[in-house]
Amino acid sequence: MKKTTILVIEDNEFNLILVRDLLQLEDFTVVEAYDAEAGIRKARETKPDLILMDIQLPGMDGLAATRFIKKDPDLKEIPVVALTAYAMERDKKEAIAAGCIGFIAKPIDTRNFVNAVSKFIADYTL
Repeated sequence: MKKTTILVIEDNEFNLILVRDLLQLEDFTVVEAYDAEAGIRKARETKPDLILMDIQLPGMDGLAATRFIKKDPDLKEIPVVALTAYAMERDKKEAIAAGCIGFIAKPIDTRNFVNAVSKFIADYTL
């Protein structure tokens, strides 16, 4: 059985390490990128099952990257979940409008993070 691959696009090294470690403990394959452009390249190379997208990225922000991914015929079917420190209602609506299927608030709740990711995978992947 193929392991589930998750692409994490996050510029904060501490957050990236935390997310990677939590996911790898549950036997997910994790691919990492520190900015949107590298994330888009890695999405093309690896065709992950899910993308966790930081919204506040240097250069192209996470919402712009999500809109780009959703317009790309080769990537548009990959579900994107926003990782954001901004959890106000307006921010949620902007993430959904950009093409995200949902969001996970930062700081990450380590007790519930993997369950939330697993639910997105179960609900939005084949």
